[in-house]
Amino acid sequence: MDDQPPLPFPTSPDARAPDEQRPAQAAPLPHAAGSARRSALWLLLVLVAVAGLAIWLILRAGNQTANPRRFQSSGPMPVGTATVERGDMPIVLNALGTVTPLGTVTVKTQINGQLTQIAFTEGQVVKKGDFLAQIDPRPYQVALEQAEGQLAKDQALLKNAERDLVRYKTLVAQNSIARQTADTQAALVQQDRGTVQADRAQVDTQKLNLIYCHIVAPIGGRVGLRQVDAGNYVQTSDPNGLVVITQIQPISVIFTLPEDDLRQVLPRLHAGVKLPATAYDRTGTVKLDSGMLETVDNQIDTSTGTVKLRAIFNNPQQILFPNQFVNIRLLVNTLRGADIVPLTAIQRGTSGTFVYAVMPGNTVKAEPVTLGAGDSQNVAVLKGLQPGERVVTDGADRLKDGAKVRLAAAGPTPSAPGSATKAPPGNGRHQGGGRGAPQ
Repeated sequence: MDDQPPLPFPTSPDARAPDEQRPAQAAPLPHAAGSARRSALWLLLVLVAVAGLAIWLILRAGNQTANPRRFQSSGPMPVGTATVERGDMPIVLNALGTVTPLGTVTVKTQINGQLTQIAFTEGQVVKKGDFLAQIDPRPYQVALEQAEGQLAKDQALLKNAERDLVRYKTLVAQNSIARQTADTQAALVQQDRGTVQADRAQVDTQKLNLIYCHIVAPIGGRVGLRQVDAGNYVQTSDPNGLVVITQIQPISVIFTLPEDDLRQVLPRLHAGVKLPATAYDRTGTVKLDSGMLETVDNQIDTSTGTVKLRAIFNNPQQILFPNQFVNIRLLVNTLRGADIVPLTAIQRGTSGTFVYAVMPGNTVKAEPVTLGAGDSQNVAVLKGLQPGERVVTDGADRLKDGAKVRLAAAGPTPSAPGSATKAPPGNGRHQGGGRGAPQ
């Protein structure tokens, strides 16, 4: 027993070392304070979020309590209405056109010389034959006198040769000279006659040059800006000429229509009917002038599927200006006794076009309609309505079939054909909108 090794730990509390007998103290934890602060911060954020959600719910509940009918129907819907009228509906084709003059001439000199006088003012309206400019005629006057002198000389030679020929013929009859001499003299006479004829042509040429020195307007129209001033030496090879004259009375407008519209235009045109055409400004609101359709081009543009037409306008106020952009309304025909409604009454749905008709008891009914011709304001209804019925023109996008409505002030009735032709041009298509559809 004495040989056993000592135990590694004391078997009794009394046997511990003095240091081990003191109670153990807890070691400080450096991260404990940081964890507590983070937990408090997260708790605070959660409380703020819960408080914000509670405030939002309270405010939302308060708004719904204050306005419980906000998302509910507020009773009959106020709408604007119009009455279906029976009248004449013009069939109008709308197009874009360009004002094109019937004649444009660049006035050029036909002879060379010094320009001594300008007799026109820029922008002046001239008539055919009015004096425009003068070229120095003196060189051509001298040339004329020289040609006339040469003509007189050759005429004397011709007269002498003719007298010799008469004498030679007498001598030949008497067998005094050879016939060859008479024949030679006859040829000389013909030669002199040709020379005289050429001299006369030269005289006429110089007289014509003198006329060319006095430059006049070849057509009537408006004079543009002059291209050369007096004192310059002008030549026939000058590319710009003296001035440009553009005819403005009458004037034409060239416009295009889709090829499908030809079946409405050509039969009327071939029947000799003068189709009225009205020109409006670029915005389509100001009427510029009224004219007539003149002709249709002889072929269709395959790249655009359109055909060109020309309308003639007298242009008394000179409002139509060359190369001006205009809108054209071409009156092709007129539907007599058509049922007319405002274009704003037309709605479109999955089943086609319809209108909301006002029924007894101030309810509306979706009535399918078949549309005919129309313009920018009104449209003809071929089937579905009767004169005197009232249709909704304003507020239809909020309606459905059978809805209760409250009639506002009556809207304008469809305009008569006379006023319809005065309306500004539209795009020629019937447009309408609506969320519902006929049931």
